[in-house]
Amino acid sequence: MSYELQALIGMLELLTVAAAEVPTARVVPLAQGLALIPVTPAVLSALQGDAAVSRAGGGAGFGWHSAGFELRLAAWSKAGPIACVEAEYFGGSGTQRAAVWSDGRVVLGPLAIGEFEPAPAEGTPISRALRRLGGYVEPGRADEFDSVGLGAHRSTAGWAVG
Repeated sequence: MSYELQALIGMLELLTVAAAEVPTARVVPLAQGLALIPVTPAVLSALQGDAAVSRAGGGAGFGWHSAGFELRLAAWSKAGPIACVEAEYFGGSGTQRAAVWSDGRVVLGPLAIGEFEPAPAEGTPISRALRRLGGYVEPGRADEFDSVGLGAHRSTAGWAVG
């Protein structure tokens, strides 16, 4: 079974304000006061602006967003931390990336684990980003990813339609 996610994650109030600037954005509440905006092609296009996609060493390690996208994240992060995350898994192996912006700059990451790499002792990139946003492991849950409910949908498109 596969899992694929490209999203922005932050406190619900912050993402509600941010999404008001992007007509195609949908805010989806998560546990622990967090929420996500699925970065669908329409949302990505709206956030890219006129800047070209940065693929060679840019994009805070993501390769699918532009300097214009990062400028928007930096601006929003002045009101509170916001994470950009991606995951792609199939059959138990895959990749994760995460970075967190706060006060207008990247304060965590970019962090990445590649296919077949074990998760570091401090946690996966997404769990570490969630921790930076105030997320925590709830009793009986595997990690922050599980605790906030990121397993509720298997794809970015699934999050976009609810």
